[in-house]
Amino acid sequence: MTDAYLDSPPLTDEQRAVVEQPWDARVLVTAGAGAGKTHTLVRRLDALCGHEDPDEALEAAEILVLTFSRAAARELRERIARHGDRARRVRAQTFDAWAYGVLRQADPDGEWSAACFDERITAAAGAIEKGALEAGDAVPPAHVVIDEVQDLLGARRELVETLLDRYQDTCGFTVVGDAAQSVYGFQIEDPTERADETGRFFDWLRCSYPDDLVELHLTQNFRAATPEARIALAHGPRLQRTTGADDAGALYEELRDLLLDPANGLGDLTDQLSLDGLRTLSDTCAILTRDNRQALVVSGLLHEHGVEHRLKRPLEERPVPYWVAELLRRTEATGLTEDRFRSLLAEIPLSYEPNTTALWTALRRTARGAARNVLDVERLRRSVAEGRFPDEAADPETARIVVSTVHRAKGLEFDRVIVLTPPSAAELHKQYKEELDLPAEARALYVAMTRARQDLYHVPSPDLPILKRAGVRRSGRRYVGGWRSYDRFGVVAEAGDVCRDNPPCHETDALAAQTYLLERVRPGHEVVLRRRHGVPMSEHGSPPYELVHDGRVIGEASERFREELFQVQKVNRTWEPWWPDEIHGLRIDTLETVSGSTAAGANAGLGDRGVWIVPRITGIGRYRRADNDEEQRA
Repeated sequence: MTDAYLDSPPLTDEQRAVVEQPWDARVLVTAGAGAGKTHTLVRRLDALCGHEDPDEALEAAEILVLTFSRAAARELRERIARHGDRARRVRAQTFDAWAYGVLRQADPDGEWSAACFDERITAAAGAIEKGALEAGDAVPPAHVVIDEVQDLLGARRELVETLLDRYQDTCGFTVVGDAAQSVYGFQIEDPTERADETGRFFDWLRCSYPDDLVELHLTQNFRAATPEARIALAHGPRLQRTTGADDAGALYEELRDLLLDPANGLGDLTDQLSLDGLRTLSDTCAILTRDNRQALVVSGLLHEHGVEHRLKRPLEERPVPYWVAELLRRTEATGLTEDRFRSLLAEIPLSYEPNTTALWTALRRTARGAARNVLDVERLRRSVAEGRFPDEAADPETARIVVSTVHRAKGLEFDRVIVLTPPSAAELHKQYKEELDLPAEARALYVAMTRARQDLYHVPSPDLPILKRAGVRRSGRRYVGGWRSYDRFGVVAEAGDVCRDNPPCHETDALAAQTYLLERVRPGHEVVLRRRHGVPMSEHGSPPYELVHDGRVIGEASERFREELFQVQKVNRTWEPWWPDEIHGLRIDTLETVSGSTAAGANAGLGDRGVWIVPRITGIGRYRRADNDEEQRA
C-alpha cells in the first residue's frame, strides 16, 4: 500500500497496522483523543473495498458503518468523499437510522416512526435474531465498522452484540474506542447498573473472541497543535484504567487545576473584551458546558449581546430541512429528474451553498423512482412522515461559534475551546451526594479539554436559574422554579412545542405564513409565546398560545406543550393553575419540514403533499405580563 494516496495524509505505522488487517479480522482499536481515528477508518474502508486480491475485496453494500450522531456520520462521509477512492459508495449511518431500516425490512407495516429511540433499537435487535438481514433484498454485513464503542451502553450494546453473534462465522469487524472518553453513562439511571455497563462491551469482545481478537492502539495526537491544547492528553491512559471514586476524584482535581491556570482565564461572558473577541473571531470556537442548563443560559447571554452562534441540539433530534417542504410544494409532478431537482432547489433561499450532487444521491437512495434517475416525490414525502429522511441530506452545521454540552461535542474538534469553570470535587459532592459519578465527571472534563486544536480557555459560569421537573417522571417538563415549592417563573422549550398537526396560520393565510417563514425568520431570532385567551383547551391542558415573531403570528403551541404547561402550573391537587400572559426569552432553533394529513395541507391552500414548514424553538422561557416587562410570578 502506498502513502501517495490522493491528498490523504500519510499513515503512521500504528494506523497502517489497522488499515491492512484482512476483511475477516476482528479488530479492537484503542485510540486516544485526536489520534486520527476518522482518517484511519476512511483508509480502512478503502482497503476493504480495494484489496488487490479480488477474493479479499468487499462490495460497499457488505460493509456496515455505524456512528452515534448525524454529525459524526456526515464527517465520515465527507472524509470518504475527499480521501477515499474505492469506498465512495460505503454509507455511514447512525444507529437509529440503521435500526429503522432493519425494522422497515422486517415489518414494513409497523408503526416504527411512533416508537422511541430505545424501542426501535431493541426491536431491531430482535428482528436481527430472527433473520431480518437475510430476507428479501437485505445484505448481511461482511464487515462492521463502529467508532466510539466505549459509549455502547444498554440497548445499543445489546444490538451490536446480537449482530456480531448472529454473523460470528462470516463477519469481521473494526471497532474503535477510548475508555477515557466514555461519558454517556448518565443515560442509565441506576448507579450500580451504570457502573456495570462501563467497559462491558470491551469485556464482551475479549471474552467472545479470546483467540482471534486483534487489539491495536493509536497513540499519536494529531489535533492539539499547541502546548495549551495538549495539557490534558497525558491523563488519558490513567482515565482508561480508572473506575474508583477516589482515583477519579484525584484525576478530576488534577485536570481542573490544569484548566484553571490563570494564563488560560478569560473574563466572564458579559465582559466587553470577551464579547468583542467572540464577535470578531474568524476561527471555529466551542463554548462547552457541563449540562444543558448552562448551555441554555450561555446561549441566551450571547443572543442578548449580539454574538451569532449555534446551540447544539441533542444528538437524537433529527429535524428535516425546511427546503424539503418547499421543494415538494413547488412541483405537482410525481417524479423529479436531477435537472428539475437542481432548478427547484436553486429557487429556495438557503443560508449555505448546498452540495446538490450529494443531496440528489442521498434522496435518490431513499426515494428511488420507477424510471432511471428519477426521484419519486411520494416516496420522499413518506420518508418525512415515517421518520426515515436520510441523515446525509440534513442541513450542514456551519456556525463558527457553537455552544454545546461536553457530551454533544464529543468526537468534534475546534480551533478554540472555552470551558465553563468546573466545580471542585467537593462542590460536586455537596450538590449531587450519592448521585455523583466522579469517574464520569473526570472523563467528561478530559473530553472537554481535548477538543481544542489551538487554544483552551476557561470562563466563570454565569448565574444559573433553578430548574426543576414537573411531576415525578424523569421526562417531565423542566421549569424555572424557586426556593418555594410553588414558585413558577418560566419553562424550558423543547422540540415539538410548536403545533405540527396543521400548517401555521391555517385558519387565516397559511401560504403567506410559509412565505414569511422562508423570507423573514432565521435561527436565533427572538419569539414570544402569547396567550390567545384564558380558556383552557382541555381539562388537563392550558389555554392556547400563539408563537409571535416581530409582531406576527408564525405558529401555535402544540397540544403536548399545553398539557405539560398544565402539569407545571398545577402545583398540587387543590392548586388552581394560573396562566402567564406571555412567555419571553425563546429563540428560533431552526425551520423544519413536518408532515401532517394531506387534507390539512389542502384545506390550508398548500397543496396535497401533506408537508409544510414549522419553526422549532429553544431557550428558557420566562413568564411575563402582557402590559409590562416585569416577570410574572405566582
